[in-house]
Amino acid sequence: MHEIAPEERELEKKRRILERLKDRLADREEEVIDLRGDLERFEARYSMEVGRLYAQQDEIDAEIAEEELKLVPDDEEIKRRVEELRRIAEESAARLKAAEEHGEVWEPTAEAKKAYHNIARAIHPDLALDAAEKERRHGLMAELNQAYSSGDQQKLNRLVAEYRVSPDLVQGDTIGDELVRAIRLIDQNHNRLKDHPDQKAATAGSELFDLFTKVQAEEREGRDLLRQMAERARSHILKSERRLINLRNVTAAQEEHVKETYGMDIKDFRKE
Repeated sequence: MHEIAPEERELEKKRRILERLKDRLADREEEVIDLRGDLERFEARYSMEVGRLYAQQDEIDAEIAEEELKLVPDDEEIKRRVEELRRIAEESAARLKAAEEHGEVWEPTAEAKKAYHNIARAIHPDLALDAAEKERRHGLMAELNQAYSSGDQQKLNRLVAEYRVSPDLVQGDTIGDELVRAIRLIDQNHNRLKDHPDQKAATAGSELFDLFTKVQAEEREGRDLLRQMAERARSHILKSERRLINLRNVTAAQEEHVKETYGMDIKDFRKE
């Protein structure tokens, strides 16, 4: 019976440790990308249910300011307000258009998650042992993330097939080489685990995430926060629309008065 050398036993221990670390890292990487996916889906829902109403309100606010300027065309403060509100309205409309064009966000399948998990744990750039290899892995990782986040299952399948014959799975030539490599990989994985909470905090530390968590908390209590926000927005829109109609009536009456009294069309002066 072949007696196992001490360095072989040590290498086997290191390999088991490394596999556990890789699994933990892959799980955490998946947590982050799943969180980003949740936020993307929530943002799409928010845009459709609430964001479009806020964009509508911004447009009405800009139109109200423009009507006010017609009544006092020399008021510099109102001019500046018109410019600012028009800018805000255009930005809101652009954001809403982008959200609508983005459409439905892909919901990753169990197969896709498994594919991402397996490949990411093998090709992560932090597992490279030299600069050239790290650069190559960065390219592979970017390709993997793009395929996963866009829902390109066919590309994921291709990456899985390539992964199965990847040279990254080939072990070193000697036990000594493999042992050194395992020790270095374990150290790198430990460092990545320390840094990982910062990545998740960066994803979670946003206004969108804060709203997302509030909406979830309200849903657990049986309340729909987005619907409440939408109802308040609609109420405000109705009030603003009434104000806009009144201002337009005043402007129209002023134009009619000037035309009847002086025979001039105020609109011609406003175009100058």
